[in-house]
Amino acid sequence: MEYGIFTVGDITTDPTTGRTPTENDRIKATVAIALKAEEVGLDVFATGEHHNPPFAAPANPPVLLAHIAALTQRIKLSTSTTLITTNDPVRIAQDYAYLQHIADGRMDLMLGRGNTGPVYPWFGKDIREGIPLAIENYALLHRLWREENVDWEGRFRTPLQGFTSTPRPLDDKPPFVWHGSIRSPEIAEQAAYYGDGFFSNHIFWPAEHTARMVALYRARFEHYGHGTAQDAVVGLGGQVYLAKNSQDAVNQFRPYFDRAPVYGHGPSLEDFTAQTPLTVGSVAQAVEKTLGFKEYAGDYDRQLFLVDHAGLPLDAVLRQLDLLGEVVAELRQHEAPARVEEEVSA
Repeated sequence: MEYGIFTVGDITTDPTTGRTPTENDRIKATVAIALKAEEVGLDVFATGEHHNPPFAAPANPPVLLAHIAALTQRIKLSTSTTLITTNDPVRIAQDYAYLQHIADGRMDLMLGRGNTGPVYPWFGKDIREGIPLAIENYALLHRLWREENVDWEGRFRTPLQGFTSTPRPLDDKPPFVWHGSIRSPEIAEQAAYYGDGFFSNHIFWPAEHTARMVALYRARFEHYGHGTAQDAVVGLGGQVYLAKNSQDAVNQFRPYFDRAPVYGHGPSLEDFTAQTPLTVGSVAQAVEKTLGFKEYAGDYDRQLFLVDHAGLPLDAVLRQLDLLGEVVAELRQHEAPARVEEEVSA
């Protein structure tokens, strides 16, 4: 199991101070957060891709990730997500193969459609074609990393004749791909068809929905002959706000939750934590709730947490990462007996 964090790079006013970080503040803070994630022993740092306010997540994630790769030694770098719909698959193939070389292979990427409607026409696309774009563009990307002298003709871009994408993937091994989705069964099907990973970013959805999506992906993964349903590569999203005791966590996080645009001024904090993966509480509570994800997703491969959103200042996020490091250490202790049992039975 890999544990890590992902950021959406939102620029949100801190409701407790009224301070809004500048774009430069947020970008530099993101780098500091990635370095802290490695320091506390996390496995993965992932960044989103946005092209519009109020986000400072990179429009071109490989720029940020290459910089972080130069400053780190161990942590795996990923995206959450790379927009397969509005980016040219030729450019994705080249940028992420280049990053793979820069990072000495410690990277992968998550592909997604994106859910910000205005972005599509900025890149000459139609959001109503989101699913067909995701399917066609990935079919081309998949070939570009595995073949040379590619001939291609599709609906959404100009044809290619004898095209070879450079640089070639490191050691001729394409980057591992996750297909991320909250609500689209077509994307779960796509991940299963190729034998890729499926990341269910269920941060705003109840467990029942996530369970259905993961079950669909697992069944289709087996159907396409990539292994058993249990072999399917599943990742989950989550959100935490941690403190030494639960009441302090609730008191500290409530003003951020109540006023953050990301939550849409909808359900109460209590209702939201009851209905979604959000954990606001102690280390022990976060461990217990995260272990519960297996009850509806089965054994899975990657758990990413959102910790830096809703206007939380950098110093608070860094404290969160210290506590998240404790959560992950305990989660790994729970994994150890399971690994011993598997080795004995083998």
